[in-house]
Amino acid sequence: MNVYDFDGTIFPKDCSIGFCIWCMNRHPKLWFTFAPKAIRNLIRRKRGKIPEYLMQREFFRYLTLIDDFDKQIERYWDKNEKKIAAWYLAQKKDDDLIISASPTCIIEPIAKRLGVNYMATEYDREFGVFLNNMMYAKEKAKYILDHGFPMIENFYSDSLADTPLALCAEKAHLVTKKASVVTDWPDLDEKTLGKVKKKIDTGWNIHLDE
Repeated sequence: MNVYDFDGTIFPKDCSIGFCIWCMNRHPKLWFTFAPKAIRNLIRRKRGKIPEYLMQREFFRYLTLIDDFDKQIERYWDKNEKKIAAWYLAQKKDDDLIISASPTCIIEPIAKRLGVNYMATEYDREFGVFLNNMMYAKEKAKYILDHGFPMIENFYSDSLADTPLALCAEKAHLVTKKASVVTDWPDLDEKTLGKVKKKIDTGWNIHLDE
């Protein structure tokens, strides 16, 4: 079984942020009712005023504000499915597992289109709360171990925060340059371990330049 992160790994951008912008462009009032608070929370998180999970929960609140969610998520993937990395499509297998910190409601439609298995963060769009721990860093490895998955032959991710899961695989690969370059996972020397710890402690990667 091969396991893949999604954002930045087989898809070049952060689909949660991408879909958020997509929805705000189609429901312009969100630029005024949602975006200012989301930006304030991001600044507060950078200053250490609020914890990561709270910032993420408040960010995903936009999912509770989209009354035509089902239509918009399908249209989003209609336009963006073509961005799935060519190297991945060339080696895709039916038993692949995508494991992502993005919400299930965003990942599920594209995983079904690809015909592969998936696990993502469960977020209740009605009540605006997480239903499980975010599938980030060591939570991914914990999920794999707790659910007795087969041996992971290959693991692919763009983030060193996924080192706990990389260590569960026979072979791990680091993906860079917006899901276009695949290399071997770096050796875990002292300097790299420092980067791993920083990535995990910082919380889920958010690519604001996308």
